[in-house]
Amino acid sequence: MPSVKDIAREIVAREGGYVNDPDDPGGATKHGVTIGTMRRLGLDLDGNGRVDNTDVKALTPARAERIFIEHYFHRPQLVELPQAIQASVFDMYVNAGANAVKILQRLLSRMGFSVRADGVIGPRTILAAQAAAKAAPGHLADAYGIARRNYYYALADRRPASRKYARNRGGGKGGWIRRAEEFIAPRYHLTETEHRERVAAWG
Repeated sequence: MPSVKDIAREIVAREGGYVNDPDDPGGATKHGVTIGTMRRLGLDLDGNGRVDNTDVKALTPARAERIFIEHYFHRPQLVELPQAIQASVFDMYVNAGANAVKILQRLLSRMGFSVRADGVIGPRTILAAQAAAKAAPGHLADAYGIARRNYYYALADRRPASRKYARNRGGGKGGWIRRAEEFIAPRYHLTETEHRERVAAWG
């Protein structure tokens, strides 16, 4: 099982360098850290009294890793979740914030546990996740990964500008879908035909 630092390093490597995509509601991003996160943390790296795109460009991979470990793993209490799903929830939390936890909570509710989808990992969510891991050993991580993949498709259904993240220019799986499937056993990956059928309505 990779360490938290290993996972953070993989996220930084996957996210790459500075990007300011007008279709991304998160705004300017570097190594997966958005300008919104940097403003929330007060990371004025050039010391000019404001946090702007210049500060995003100055962010180093090492600092991005520290941000992820502290603010996207330890503070949201992901460490209290079953180890089998920590990596996927952590990766999703970096990508979608509290929605990563809401996806888990909705999954636990469908499994019959009394959990509210509030995006906060509290005692009830922790106990439910631990019970689910015991009830379905070897399956919870796949179930979460599939729910995560479905979240991405549904988001792209609602927001046409986001479809380029779920479907590449050739019509195949986009980055969002490939990212989710990294945490799903191969037998549950969609075939290219299944993916294309799922996105066919997008035109």
